[in-house]
Amino acid sequence: MNLLLRFLVNALVLYLICKYVPGFHIVSIWGAVIAAIVFGLVNAIIGPILRLISLPLTLITLGLFSFVINYLLFVITAALLHLNSGVINPWLANLYGAIIMMIVSTLMHQGSKATENAR
Repeated sequence: MNLLLRFLVNALVLYLICKYVPGFHIVSIWGAVIAAIVFGLVNAIIGPILRLISLPLTLITLGLFSFVINYLLFVITAALLHLNSGVINPWLANLYGAIIMMIVSTLMHQGSKATENAR
């Protein structure tokens, strides 16, 4: 259930990012569902590899380099799905989208930890 809820929240957040952050284009909620699937696959396949390779740099920067890794994963997803519309600088749009996704992911992770601790 937790995995399905996280997937649905990711799809909703990706849809809202594409709707309200200038520089993204998505047609429907089904496009957001496909984007959430691709984002989940990119995070599951490429994410651990990038995190392992960048572990020394992440430790040196006390975890701040993880923002760069999350940004790269978001950029890979946007590039695979051609989400950038070119209205504004795609670098800036991707940065806004990655920050929003990271905040939502952190809040969901903290919420699931709180629920586990309450049991």
